[in-house]
Amino acid sequence: MSLENFAIIESTLREGEQFAGAFFTPEQKVQIATALDEFGVEMLELSSPLASAQSDADVRMIVGLKLKATILTHIRCNREDALRALDTGVGGLDVVIGTSPALRKHSHGKTIDEIIDMARDVLCFIRQQAPHIILRFSTEDSFRSDEADLLRVYLAVAQLGVVNRLGVADTVGIATPSQVTQLVAQLRRLTRLDVEFHGHNDAGCAIANAYAALEAGATHIDTTVLGIGERNGITPLGGLIARLYMLNRPQITAKYRLDRLYAIDHMVAEMVGVSVPFNNYITGATAFTHKAGIHTKAVLAAPETYESIDPADFGLKRDVQIGHRLTGWNAVRSRAQELGLSLTDAQIKQATQRIKALADQRPLGTDDVDNLLRAWAVPEQEAN
Repeated sequence: MSLENFAIIESTLREGEQFAGAFFTPEQKVQIATALDEFGVEMLELSSPLASAQSDADVRMIVGLKLKATILTHIRCNREDALRALDTGVGGLDVVIGTSPALRKHSHGKTIDEIIDMARDVLCFIRQQAPHIILRFSTEDSFRSDEADLLRVYLAVAQLGVVNRLGVADTVGIATPSQVTQLVAQLRRLTRLDVEFHGHNDAGCAIANAYAALEAGATHIDTTVLGIGERNGITPLGGLIARLYMLNRPQITAKYRLDRLYAIDHMVAEMVGVSVPFNNYITGATAFTHKAGIHTKAVLAAPETYESIDPADFGLKRDVQIGHRLTGWNAVRSRAQELGLSLTDAQIKQATQRIKALADQRPLGTDDVDNLLRAWAVPEQEAN
């Protein structure tokens, strides 16, 4: 895998619209698109213009913003969808059709041979109409599809010579990292085309699967803000960034405006009526909170001892909590220094024992600890 050769397809304005609490107004869509563009995602995927009259208007509106990110729209494998999408002026079309037995029976009713014929007709038609547009073909429910069927479809499409990349979709979130690795690597080896991975989070594997896809040679990963989407959603933007940051911090800090992530997560959370989870990747309330005495001592001396992510890279700060029974005297001393108080080590240790005793009786806030430290410092300061 090369971190220099992957792109994020941010799908909050497509997959994210399918989240139970999502109802994005045109104004909100502009806010989301602009914020993600400023963050630095390479592509923005929007709902099909055939979804509704407003969806059509919204695609045209976002295209009209002239953002740096390439604007894509997601369409079914038919000419009507393609013509409408092309008319909006988008920079790319993401064509999809289901290949699993369940979807073939209950969704579109086509055989594998018919799917191949449809793909050939629609993809060649699109390329004739728009020679320079970015064109992706994806199967839906890839990991519940028969492997022989999948390869027949993908190889037939690749041989057309008209698509820029192939898409792999874990539509119901059943794939494991090893399965993703196998399929992505196989497609890269057999077709030499770029590969996009779209992974749902029903079993909590979306980030791991996306990472496995990149390790296997995938070039594009679909994300949404906070992972919102159908059911439990897909790979969260922040989660993918956290994973890749740990692998190559200089590359990720140079590639994206990481200091924008906190505002993006909280903006979208408010729009869809949810809170950012306390343990959310990077932007959750406790993501950089340290409490246990053994942790706080080390973190105050060298943050990397208990932090794999530097909050400063994301415009955030760590929080060293001291008002509790697990506190250590190094953390208490650090707080006293922040307050400009001059206390001896003996005083700090006595104050720490007092904090622990009080915390055994009731919760303590920062003000409680600060008042205690100030009171402890008064006798010495008055004596001077």
